[in-house]
Amino acid sequence: MNIVVLAGGLSPERDVSLSSGSMIANSLMATGHRVLLLDVYEGVSLEEADYERLFFGRDDGREYQYTVPAIEPNLEEIKLRNNNQDAFIGNGVLELCKYADVVFISLHGSMGENGQLQATFDNFGIKYTGSGYIGSLLAMDKDLTKKLLVQSGIMTADWVLYDSSEDSRVIEDRIGYPCVVKPVSCGSSIGVSIVQDKAELEAALQTATKYETKILIEKMITGREFSIGILDLKALPVIEIIPVTGFYDYKNKYQGGLTKEVCPALLSEDITKKLQDEAMKVHKILRLGGYSRIDFILDKKEEIYCLEANTLPGMTPTSLLPQEAECIGISYAELCERIAKLAFTN
Repeated sequence: MNIVVLAGGLSPERDVSLSSGSMIANSLMATGHRVLLLDVYEGVSLEEADYERLFFGRDDGREYQYTVPAIEPNLEEIKLRNNNQDAFIGNGVLELCKYADVVFISLHGSMGENGQLQATFDNFGIKYTGSGYIGSLLAMDKDLTKKLLVQSGIMTADWVLYDSSEDSRVIEDRIGYPCVVKPVSCGSSIGVSIVQDKAELEAALQTATKYETKILIEKMITGREFSIGILDLKALPVIEIIPVTGFYDYKNKYQGGLTKEVCPALLSEDITKKLQDEAMKVHKILRLGGYSRIDFILDKKEEIYCLEANTLPGMTPTSLLPQEAECIGISYAELCERIAKLAFTN
């Protein structure tokens, strides 16, 4: 197949996306496909209609590499580099996506995960990986996700949706300390802070509002953190996430050696099954597609709280979904190919 791997974009998670996209592209080429790794924001110059020349296979000697820096990218610099381009979809992107047999969406955050891109592709009849626009929208908005989970009997930490125009005292009255402050639609723990008191709250709100005006503040649940991937409506093994220091923030997620992952997680069969069943329920409640990853906290009473759902899980060297798949004998290359083929059945 001719496959466009769509990465980059104008998102704080741009670097994560480019790292995932590079590995995905290399793996798809290795399994016999012709691949184009394409930055959705920067696009590509199409001086002639010979699109085939832009795709590379395993015999072309092409290898993509990208390392995620310790801090998120400066989006203003990227905009300046592209003459302050306002369009989120760059030159030639739609043409090449229409030409390809399928688009492997390796985007994280904003347009890539909130359903806008998926709706655009639907309008053009473009086949793509992951969830459709409805599932993407439901999962990207953490406030909406939590409302749907509560209505369906899935436990999640109590929360308030805070707008920067409101008095922060509503947080103390409703949630108290410690609490977790996060932008309502960011991923990769970008803009997230754990808050112990009022002084830290003000700083956390300033951090979060750099990314969005609507902020989710939720009661902090103390316990063990787990993640469960869903692939073709089957739950993968449970993986436990144990940061060496602090919490599972942007740096700990993507810098090697800063987080210990245990897969399969050291849990009883009963708790393992409960976590996998809950993950499958969340996947279906949010109407997600061929694959996803659902995150949970297990508290000291062994109560399970859903943190969030990821419609386009990371595929970087430190990402969780590939580790879970490998645990049951699915190699990284096989995982990528299976996800690509699921675009034709979901």
